[in-house]
Amino acid sequence: MRVLPPRVALFQWRALRRASAINDTFSLTSATRPEDLSRLLKLAAKRRSVAELGTATGWTAISLALSDPGVQVITYDPFPHPERSAYLELVSPDVRARITCIGAAGSSGPPVGLEVELLYIDSSHARDETIAEFAAWRPALVPGAVVVFDDYLHPDYPGVRAAVEALALDGHPVGTMYVHQVRSATRATGR
Repeated sequence: MRVLPPRVALFQWRALRRASAINDTFSLTSATRPEDLSRLLKLAAKRRSVAELGTATGWTAISLALSDPGVQVITYDPFPHPERSAYLELVSPDVRARITCIGAAGSSGPPVGLEVELLYIDSSHARDETIAEFAAWRPALVPGAVVVFDDYLHPDYPGVRAAVEALALDGHPVGTMYVHQVRSATRATGR
């Protein structure tokens, strides 16, 4: 966890302890790895509007909100994770106030008028669902926005790589993730 900013590292340490105490094996095995989380936080730096698809128990959304007091995080997940509240309790009310959890699939798209500077896709990892999520959020991506596909290089999730290839997005791997930046002249197409 030394690769993480101090506030985020403290939260991650506390979350690990809480997960062990409540026997939350899902979080212990599925939370974003510290190296990739560090890379994601660097990509999110100075971006005020972040959307995450695939909240799970909220560790990444909380870490994003902790990393910058000016960021607003909206996060989508169609599956209830009752453990999420145990981790939200570990941070102050001002951090919780900057995280909006939506109980819906990422493919349902953003609220009307929302503009997103960073979109982090870490949900089903299936090809068609990943493509549908990107398509739903593409209109909300501002020029210069960054789209991060988690587990692009993970051998257990070939659907992510297949989705990126089908979308023909320019970009590059960063850790196990794939990063695409929206060009200003092509916001409508996503390239």
